[in-house]
Amino acid sequence: MTVDLRKFFQATNPSRTLVVENPEDQKYYIDFSSVRGGRIIEELKDSITFFSPDEPTCSLFTGHIGCGKSTELLRLKVELEEAGFHVVYFESSEDLEMADVDIGDVLLAIARRISQSLDKIPIAKPTELKNLLQGAAKVLNADVQGIKMKVPGVGDVGVNSQGETFSLAFGIGEITAKAKNDATLRQKLNQYLGPQKTHLLEAINKELIEPAIASLKKHGKNGLVAIVDNLDRVDNQAKPWGRPQQEYLFVDQGECLTKLHCHVVYTMPLALKFSNDYGMLTQRFPERPKVLPMVPVQLKDGSDCEAGITLLQQMVLARAFPDLDPDERLNKITEIFDNSETLNRLCYVSGGHVRDLLKLLNDWIKKERELPLRRETLERLIREYRSDITLRISDLEWELLRQVQQRKWVSDNEGYEALIRSRLVFEYHQDEETWFDINPILADAQQLQP
Repeated sequence: MTVDLRKFFQATNPSRTLVVENPEDQKYYIDFSSVRGGRIIEELKDSITFFSPDEPTCSLFTGHIGCGKSTELLRLKVELEEAGFHVVYFESSEDLEMADVDIGDVLLAIARRISQSLDKIPIAKPTELKNLLQGAAKVLNADVQGIKMKVPGVGDVGVNSQGETFSLAFGIGEITAKAKNDATLRQKLNQYLGPQKTHLLEAINKELIEPAIASLKKHGKNGLVAIVDNLDRVDNQAKPWGRPQQEYLFVDQGECLTKLHCHVVYTMPLALKFSNDYGMLTQRFPERPKVLPMVPVQLKDGSDCEAGITLLQQMVLARAFPDLDPDERLNKITEIFDNSETLNRLCYVSGGHVRDLLKLLNDWIKKERELPLRRETLERLIREYRSDITLRISDLEWELLRQVQQRKWVSDNEGYEALIRSRLVFEYHQDEETWFDINPILADAQQLQP
């Protein structure tokens, strides 16, 4: 079996999220739960399906951007659907301006996506929500989908140009699409919605979520779940009054996020775990955030984590040989790499960060343009990557990195928060123990040498 280099390159695209319900993507999926310190997705699922199927739950899910959260959440979606739940999964970055997010934006995005997913499920016309949208349209005083909101026709928000029945999803889309691309309109919208967030929550619950769940149950479903992905990508720049945006949204407004009358899973920025407000955050939400750590390539004592490296090898080899079983793939290593140690080196230097590994491999294929891939080219790429990363590291951060290297731990201060956010330090779990280590690509940096 000859490997198609172009197909292998496309299969290693680091920006591609695996959709496990897709038969082709299923061949690429590797279950890392055995080395990540727990079956996190199963815990999220059990919280909904077993412990509280008829009562709303709210969970936070976090981890480094690119560590595989979206793939795992899509697996959760499939498993919840198999358990009889109607699941609304969406990437919030498609609906929100991540540099400027307010609680009203998030609630409207969830309402829109839920409404959109219920096109075949009859629910009563949402009067209060329509009134809120009309009020928002008046405040924006702008053209939305060709409707002049400053003229009496404002009552038509949510009705398309053919004058068909009011659509909540369409109405919210009209408002939010305009606001997303205009900071001034976004500010106007948030000034209008902010004081009415309690009213907005109540309207979403009473006119959308509760009727939807009742109707879904009549159709044989067990309930409604909203999975809000990419909310961990919210920028942490300060709000106009000085509050960092991540703390504002998840701490100050956290209670609102928990008040929806359906099951909700939000992704949360990992840096919040190291915020001084983390204790307050855990008081706002019913459960502590669940963390998807790196796949360990080393244990805390510095010895190799063979189980982790083996699974990362399979992730790489599955991209080249999706139709072979794991043992057969191992016999094909030298068709892809000049030797097995080269594959080990790739897995180790990634630190178990799934997207970083695929990005390095993807760039490596582009450099070589032929198989097998050579170790010397990999080392050259590693040096280039390291050089790019070290340019932005301050003297203070180098000192913090040396401390992490020695202690395998971080503190909850601003410096460490920056290291986590910049992926200079990775978090690992093993046998109910948590530890941290530097990104292995920095291991040979001159600044970290004794």
